[in-house]
Amino acid sequence: MTHALTDEQGQELVRLARAAIASELGAHTDWPGGDDALHHPGATFVTLEIDGALRGCIGTLSAYRSIRDDVIENALAAAFNDPRFAPLRAAELERVTVSVSLLTTPVAIEYGGTEAGAIAALRPGIDGVILRSGRHRATYLPQVWQQLPEPAQFLRSLKRKARLDEHFWSPSIELQRYEVREWSE
Repeated sequence: MTHALTDEQGQELVRLARAAIASELGAHTDWPGGDDALHHPGATFVTLEIDGALRGCIGTLSAYRSIRDDVIENALAAAFNDPRFAPLRAAELERVTVSVSLLTTPVAIEYGGTEAGAIAALRPGIDGVILRSGRHRATYLPQVWQQLPEPAQFLRSLKRKARLDEHFWSPSIELQRYEVREWSE
């Protein structure tokens, strides 16, 4: 893990994400304390759901700022700048469930250049996957395996997310994997 956190520190990240969103919406906010471990560099994703449906998900893939700052910025982006959704409204805040995922450093997936090799190399339920092909790029957190449990299906959907045809394949496709530690409300 980028930096090992306790469950208590992870829950502080969840409270921090909610506080950032609430503050932006003009609500009085009690900001969580500033645990020293949260000042280490880290890459996070913040996911928002309402009634189990995705309402926003934004994150970073490499650690370039403190975990605390990364969570604040990603929480605000997930709530107000995810291009798939309208900005979160104050009336939705109490219905939103907030989750924070802390990523390990991505590493290359060796797969031999074939789509069959890529499919065989994936670890369902474990891997978050980054796909790159030229200017096209997309990622899925490991949690997406719950909706797309078959590796071939997962990979096809990831290609569509990257704005590639689901049947496209090139041996120059770059794949990376990472794992996450997730905390939710």
